Amino acid sequence: MKNTIAIIGGGNLGSAIAEGLIKSKFCKAVDIHITKRNTATLKNLQAKGIKAGSDNAAAVKQSQLVILAVKPYQVSEVLNSFKKELTHNHILVSVVTGVFIKDIEEIIKKKLPVFRAMPNTAIAIQQSMTCLSFSNATEKQTGYVKDVFSVLGKVAVINENLMDAATVLGACGTAYAMRYIRANIQGGIEIGFDAVTANLIAAQTVKGAAQLLLEHGTHPEQEIDKVTTPKGCTIAGLNEMEHRGFSSSLIKGIATSYNKIVKG
Repeated sequence: MKNTIAIIGGGNLGSAIAEGLIKSKFCKAVDIHITKRNTATLKNLQAKGIKAGSDNAAAVKQSQLVILAVKPYQVSEVLNSFKKELTHNHILVSVVTGVFIKDIEEIIKKKLPVFRAMPNTAIAIQQSMTCLSFSNATEKQTGYVKDVFSVLGKVAVINENLMDAATVLGACGTAYAMRYIRANIQGGIEIGFDAVTANLIAAQTVKGAAQLLLEHGTHPEQEIDKVTTPKGCTIAGLNEMEHRGFSSSLIKGIATSYNKIVKG
């Protein structure tokens, strides 16, 4: 399958995807065409060899994979600007929050592979957690789209009815993790570290903890058991956090975010 890619929408997410694809050498810069009304902000990408313009239809015509990366309120207008160029050879991927596959299919009125992808902001450093769902796609097409996002981080294929939940766990989850790290930094300062050193220790420790789970495939409790000794400082701290509602407040926060998406 040819790696000719049109990214419709050159905002933060669209630009991050383009950067990640060329950094990973998934495709050549000249095979990526990114569009935006104001192309002046895309000069950095152009300098790397990526094509940039404002003509969505032209970009789609020259590409096989089309990634839609615009604001939700722009979806109908933007899809209508290039839907005539879509053929059975195209694969359409939407990274737009809250827009269902059926909504896209109703606009384009063509039967072609349509994917919905939910990455997070770590896509900018090729460490995203991206959830995918799809319609009318073959195994080969699904594998190709998984390959695209795999070079930008980790990928999970889920049912579309779990996309709202994926938004909370994978996208909002970045903010939850940042808030934990911030609290860790504040605690580090209280026990004697300067802010810069506390930041480094807290961030690297969280990165290392996450990597242990990803590489070993273990459950968090298994890793916790390795650092909790009888009558030790770790278990004392963990128990105090639980007494203060650490786990329950996090779970309630996740549920609250989910209800906000579902109920509005």
